[in-house]
Amino acid sequence: MPSTSSNSARLSELLDAEEERYLASHPRSLALAGQAAKSLLNGVPMSWMTHWATPFPLFMQRANGARLWDVDGNEYIDFCLGDTGAMAGHSPPRTAEAISRRAATGITAILPTEDAVVVGDELTRRFGLLKWQIAMTATDANRYALRLARHVTRRPKVLVFNWCYHGTVDETLAVLDSGRVTRRPGVVGPTQPAGETTRVVEFNDVDALERELAHGDVACVIAEPALTNIGIILPDPGFHDALRELTRASGTLLLIDETHTICAGPGGMTAELGLEPDMLVVGKAIGGGMPAAAYGMTEAVARVAGEAVEEPELNISGIGGTLSGNALAVAAVRATLSHTLRAEDFERMIPLAERWEAGVRDAIEECGLQWSVTRLGCRAEYWPASGDRTAAEAAAMADDEATSYLHLHALNRNVLLTPFHNMALMCPDTTADDVDRHTSVFREALGNVASLR
Repeated sequence: MPSTSSNSARLSELLDAEEERYLASHPRSLALAGQAAKSLLNGVPMSWMTHWATPFPLFMQRANGARLWDVDGNEYIDFCLGDTGAMAGHSPPRTAEAISRRAATGITAILPTEDAVVVGDELTRRFGLLKWQIAMTATDANRYALRLARHVTRRPKVLVFNWCYHGTVDETLAVLDSGRVTRRPGVVGPTQPAGETTRVVEFNDVDALERELAHGDVACVIAEPALTNIGIILPDPGFHDALRELTRASGTLLLIDETHTICAGPGGMTAELGLEPDMLVVGKAIGGGMPAAAYGMTEAVARVAGEAVEEPELNISGIGGTLSGNALAVAAVRATLSHTLRAEDFERMIPLAERWEAGVRDAIEECGLQWSVTRLGCRAEYWPASGDRTAAEAAAMADDEATSYLHLHALNRNVLLTPFHNMALMCPDTTADDVDRHTSVFREALGNVASLR
């Protein structure tokens, strides 16, 4: 899209019109936003809730399956699904039943339950790692796994891929800027210069990976099997083979983060591609909406890690937490993995994502824009750049104003997309009609954007 002031002014007019439409149809959310601003930072309980394209927060009343209702009674087709947290659908019945039963019989006690045994076995079956621990969030799980990696290898640094996403782990909030490792833009209160803890290379750049591992100071490479928070950037053929070969040759552990890429199937891309990580993290979706995550490890890593956490100074080991593995969360994970996100669910969800991808691609072609759409399993995302790009190039091509317009236009027509990027996720309750509704809404909005060329 051209960057002339007249085009920008016209896009601002389109966005202003959508904001007026939103204001008129959400009086109760507006009132609650005013009340919330008195006691909640920026009027929300968690800062990311301000990142929607709306002029004030949309307050949810209830959600079920692939539908969400706000406090003004507006019903939405939800492709955001809690940014993966509700990938099993909102309030999956068997998970809700398990939570209710467990809540009535003890929520937390710092003791294991029978559910934990079933969860450990199921995680091994799906992902192949032999030993598991439960955490509250994927951020926590990644943090604990990186601590273990440094303990096992006696090395200080972590290697990440440019513009990766692994939650709010300090070591992973680093990017490349003209070849120099620096903090990712927008990071609040960084603890120390990024280059002291982290090495960064572009995803799919095998030569750079080999060069950085040759320093011999990297404890762990933490990697999503495909980048998912800067559009979707898929691995090149042979990349994961090279990643595994180079990490083994350099004595570096490989941690695969499947928190988003479980969208590829029941065992994520690890099962899909036959990956062999030393450690693996998965979170968000496995609890059916309850805060829950897990990290697994090979027998070799577990042998060293197990000895470490049995030391008398366990309480200050930096691994675990009072509510980690609590009975309520573990019951939710057991029910979710037993009754949703199974092979038969993905067999239904993935074709719907293919349909969503095709509809978006057709609209982009009709509008003559150099945009792209990429799919990974039941997840798909459009981006204002060509499909052949590095993460750095994708970040440089981001168009916040156009994206805000597209998102608010869709929301005003009862379709929700993930606010931080342009991602849509299918759940077991998503329908073909839901997908087609998005295609229609997207085509209309993108046509308006294209008319500004």
